[in-house]
Amino acid sequence: MVQVTRITVEATVSAPVAKVWKTWNTPDDIIQWNSADPSWHTPSSENDLRTGGKFKHRMEAKDGSFGFDFEGTYDEVELHKEITYTMSDGRKATTLFTEQNGETKIATTFDPETENDPEFQKQGWQMILNNFVKYVESK
Repeated sequence: MVQVTRITVEATVSAPVAKVWKTWNTPDDIIQWNSADPSWHTPSSENDLRTGGKFKHRMEAKDGSFGFDFEGTYDEVELHKEITYTMSDGRKATTLFTEQNGETKIATTFDPETENDPEFQKQGWQMILNNFVKYVESK
């Protein structure tokens, strides 16, 4: 079995961490930014942001050809600093929020799944993160 290294995606948002955190975790916002490209969307989002809480974001191709629930359980939630969760398939992810000079750096590190090329996964997660940055900075 080949051991795949964890993947990290990063971006900096021109906004304070309180705004970034709220937008990252509010279902009404999540459905606005949580897609890798314009042919996808997130029609529904549920989020119980606390240790032991669960989240579920429905992600679908707009043409109805494919969709899935991105869901998991929060392992650790530290306000304005860190969110660690376990996805429904057992993989883990951690997102760190670091504010400096009115900007917030977001870094998410995750275990890749085995069906798709790791580079493809990295690109997809990065595109969602970039979409998040555009959404926050336009609010």
